[in-house]
Amino acid sequence: MKNQAITLILAPLQGFTDVTYRNVYARHFSGMDEALAPFISTMGQQRLKPTRIQDVAPERNTGCFIVPQILGNVAEDFTFLADHLYEMGHKQVNWNLGCPHSKIAKKQRGSGLLLYPEKIDALLAGIIPNMKPSLSVKIRLGRRNKDEISALLEVFDRHPVDEIILHPRTGEQMYTGSSDLDAFEKAEKASRHAFVYNGDITDMASFNRVRARFPHIRRIMIGRGILANPFLAEEIKGMDSGDQARQLERLRVFHDDLLAGYDKIFSGPGHLTGRMKGFWSYLGPSFDNHKKPLKKILKATTIPAYTDRVKAFFDLSLAFNPGRPL
Repeated sequence: MKNQAITLILAPLQGFTDVTYRNVYARHFSGMDEALAPFISTMGQQRLKPTRIQDVAPERNTGCFIVPQILGNVAEDFTFLADHLYEMGHKQVNWNLGCPHSKIAKKQRGSGLLLYPEKIDALLAGIIPNMKPSLSVKIRLGRRNKDEISALLEVFDRHPVDEIILHPRTGEQMYTGSSDLDAFEKAEKASRHAFVYNGDITDMASFNRVRARFPHIRRIMIGRGILANPFLAEEIKGMDSGDQARQLERLRVFHDDLLAGYDKIFSGPGHLTGRMKGFWSYLGPSFDNHKKPLKKILKATTIPAYTDRVKAFFDLSLAFNPGRPL
């Protein structure tokens, strides 16, 4: 068995790794130990919509241990939501300081707040002593450039955060370029806190590069790599995922279970097929000679057309060959 001491954490990908996906994934694949749930935004004046927290309701999350993530920049609203999550049973929450999308960043949320270390300092001082759960943070190297992290680490060192999950890109990079392992190493050495590595692990080769560079890191987060290759956690843990025929059958059954799960949630063919096409944008390119059959799936506008084209895709028995850069 390989890498059994490693804790693998499913990354929070908005619109993908929700409770439906997490539960279905856990029914069909092994190796993933935890999940960080996609962010829940705070509301003004300490208000709460029950629909916003349904995704992290413990009774619905039967697949694996989860940690809720909060997106916000007002201490009172943050602690209000965090305490509510604590009463639901969550002993830790995570603060999203890494979301790269410009609409969020312009509001000084997510990675947009990384430009203001003094504000983060004040928020941590107002949040941590006044809320019931403990706190971890998920960050990037900065919003605009990787040098911004130096001031941020000084701030975090003044506060008792559980761990720092670092995706070594800037917010403005989004997912372009490559994860900066040198910057990750520099940041980790400069901090007193434990670090989680996150970024660009898409196959065993990329995982092994990170492990060779950071053999002491015991917690690793993977997001897009799992969407493209659901077997990746099993491979990392040294589990037998089966031969090509078995893998194709497992993917087919997984897909059908996921489709059935979302069919209970989404009304109308557009919403349902739209959600499933999002997954195919990651999974499809992991097959050899995928372009034409994948294009047909992505053009489907009705449920019958979608299911017929997915069946045709799997019936081709294309070689599953994941590991391409995402």
